[in-house]
Amino acid sequence: MAKAAKAQKMKEKTLLLPTRWLKTACCSLVLSMLPAAALWADTPTSAQTPDSEIFVAAGVFHPEIEGPAVDAQGYVYAVNFGGDNTAAKGSIGKITPEGDARHFLQLPKGSVGNGIRLDQQGRFYIADYTGHNIWRYNGNSLSLYLHQPLMFQPNDLAITEQGVLFASDPDWKNNSGQIWRIEQAGSSTLLEKNMGTTNGIEVSPDQRFLYVNESRQRKVWRYQLDNKLNVSNKTLLIQFPDHGLDGMRCDQQGNLYIARYGKGTIAKISPEGKLLREYQLHGQFPTNVTFSNDFKALYITMQKDGAVERLKLQ
Repeated sequence: MAKAAKAQKMKEKTLLLPTRWLKTACCSLVLSMLPAAALWADTPTSAQTPDSEIFVAAGVFHPEIEGPAVDAQGYVYAVNFGGDNTAAKGSIGKITPEGDARHFLQLPKGSVGNGIRLDQQGRFYIADYTGHNIWRYNGNSLSLYLHQPLMFQPNDLAITEQGVLFASDPDWKNNSGQIWRIEQAGSSTLLEKNMGTTNGIEVSPDQRFLYVNESRQRKVWRYQLDNKLNVSNKTLLIQFPDHGLDGMRCDQQGNLYIARYGKGTIAKISPEGKLLREYQLHGQFPTNVTFSNDFKALYITMQKDGAVERLKLQ
């Protein structure tokens, strides 16, 4: 009787196995049909949900879109307008405050723009990285402001209240770079060489500091500026552990907003070098940023997408 009872119990246990497996399979099937948000309800949404919005759709600009700037009327400008074609390179697009874009300006043949800045008179300064030039556009005509054959590739620009420019000048091939000061008369001074791949560059709102970042080294440097705009007391403001750095701008409080290329975020850094926040973007490759005139929005050019995103800050 003991053997028979044991055999019967083993039979019942064997018969239960398919039922348990079926329950497990059914649960897996139900879970697979749930929305992703339900499956990851306890996961922070900041990594998945962009803080920005699409301002200009993908493909309106060339994939190498760069150099945003805003004029006094709130129009946004960026280089390489017109989609993914060779003719788009060397152009500049103009975007209305509502996000409608059109062709605005064409650089001379062989020139391709990168950083754009406007002075207090509304004149445009455009870094031409293929021609080693800085172009100036006064609203009617385009003129050569500076040709400097010793530049590797004039990239981003910063501008002071007096109209003096600073230019980053990376040598991507050798992972190095330098920075220049460009006077109002169009002369240039090499401020430092043998740096990392210099890229984003900005002057603090109080005109006391110059910030320069190095893309591949992921460092942001701060220099003191004197009354003659000479640089001194170079200090490391912050270094990131991963991903590249690209364009950057200061807000009214002196915080830096830095495009983190490859990470798809904008980092907000205090004047003391503290990471205050990272804003998530739709795209992965932000190249540069600019503020609206009231500093309530940040416009971001997105490489590979050929798009412009807008981040509302207030």
